[in-house]
Amino acid sequence: MDKLIITAAISGAEVTKEHNPAVPYSIEEFVREAKACYEAGASIIHVHAREEDGTPSQSKEIYKNIIDAINKEVPEVIVQPSTGGAVGMSSEERLQPVSLSPEMATLDCGTCNFGGDDVFVNTENMIIEFAEQMRQYNVKPECEVFDKGMIDMALRLHKKGLIHDENLHFNFVMGVNGGISATARDLVFMAGSIPSNCTWTAAGIGRSQFHIAALTIVMGGHVRVGLEDNIYVEKGVLAESNGDLVAKVTRLAKELGREIATPAEAREMLGLK
Repeated sequence: MDKLIITAAISGAEVTKEHNPAVPYSIEEFVREAKACYEAGASIIHVHAREEDGTPSQSKEIYKNIIDAINKEVPEVIVQPSTGGAVGMSSEERLQPVSLSPEMATLDCGTCNFGGDDVFVNTENMIIEFAEQMRQYNVKPECEVFDKGMIDMALRLHKKGLIHDENLHFNFVMGVNGGISATARDLVFMAGSIPSNCTWTAAGIGRSQFHIAALTIVMGGHVRVGLEDNIYVEKGVLAESNGDLVAKVTRLAKELGREIATPAEAREMLGLK
């Protein structure tokens, strides 16, 4: 079984310091959280940029400042910007960090009802546009899928040559309102729906974070944790940092006999250049 790649989703667009004081807003806080995650075993740092007051931002300049600062402190890690941004942002706004040519970026592969009137819109033409921008800037897409149909969309566009990646990498986001449930049945279903040459990560939302992590570890997939998805290290106990969540996954992996990948090993497994 391959070593385990851990992704730390350290900020998100919705979670705030009111939910958990460790959520990063400033450059210094992003660096602090990235370093804690790397030291705990994470290879990939997934970033949603923020203004100093915590407002979600897709500003190219803010992303550049965050990425440069993280790279200076922990140059080994893979910094993965979000192109999801926040609900209501335009395609042009969301795509800004891609022009910085990061090693990876997220590619959302379908529209999802997030609750109430919040609709996270990703039309087929938007997916094609985002994938083409990633091709132009030599960015590996991580296909974000919230349901089985989004896997089918990604595979169909890949077959047509519209998602330009030799071996697709998926992130199964499970337990989001409007998406697939975070159950063992559904994780097996999602993992069994992609070709054998693809790699995959799973992210359980909220209380399902560590249940999905444990299942994924034994199934041979990779794991995403972080304050974007869950603010508690155990029931009723707030995580003091994103590093606490990564460290818990590292302990789970050790107990289950799975070695942790270094960033260099993660790059090799994901085909990053």
